[in-house]
Amino acid sequence: MSRGGQGLARVAVVVRAGAAPLWWLGVLAAALGLFVPGLTGRRIGVLAGAALFLVAAGVVAHARRKRYRALAGAAARAGRHDVLQDRRVTLRNWRRGHRWWLLGAFLAALAADFALPAAAGMLLAGCAVGLWLKAAWLGRREQEADALLWARVDWLTPASGRPTGPQVRAYRGTGLAAGDAAPGGAARRGL
Repeated sequence: MSRGGQGLARVAVVVRAGAAPLWWLGVLAAALGLFVPGLTGRRIGVLAGAALFLVAAGVVAHARRKRYRALAGAAARAGRHDVLQDRRVTLRNWRRGHRWWLLGAFLAALAADFALPAAAGMLLAGCAVGLWLKAAWLGRREQEADALLWARVDWLTPASGRPTGPQVRAYRGTGLAAGDAAPGGAARRGL
């Protein structure tokens, strides 16, 4: 990056990067859990899983909103030499950096099926829905502010990968047409 430019990744894309893998791993773990009678029985497991799904979706969707607001409110305009990272690259980097965490969560959900069938898988799926809801909330904020939010790539370490982590000190902003992701981090239609 010449002349002091930084690599920037979309905040909403980083937020929703874990949603799809968590969803599919959660659905698979819950489906496999239906074949295991477990200690409590399938009915109790599914009912507990439904409650965990709703609680996880709500908690994940609302977690750290104050920090997001503070960083978004203080976002500086991106420089002309800053490099905007593609959506696919951001997703791939996040998923590679967290693949062992995702595998561990899936194996823990499978192990939990022997105690409470399907519940842990539904918990993972609820976390995925919460991430999608948080990304949609960020997308609405971006549209209201007429600016997409970006974070420096070197601050999004694989160890945390959180766009609100302590190493992320500021966001940068661009116009809504920048990059290849729409507000909220979804792929732009027609690309």
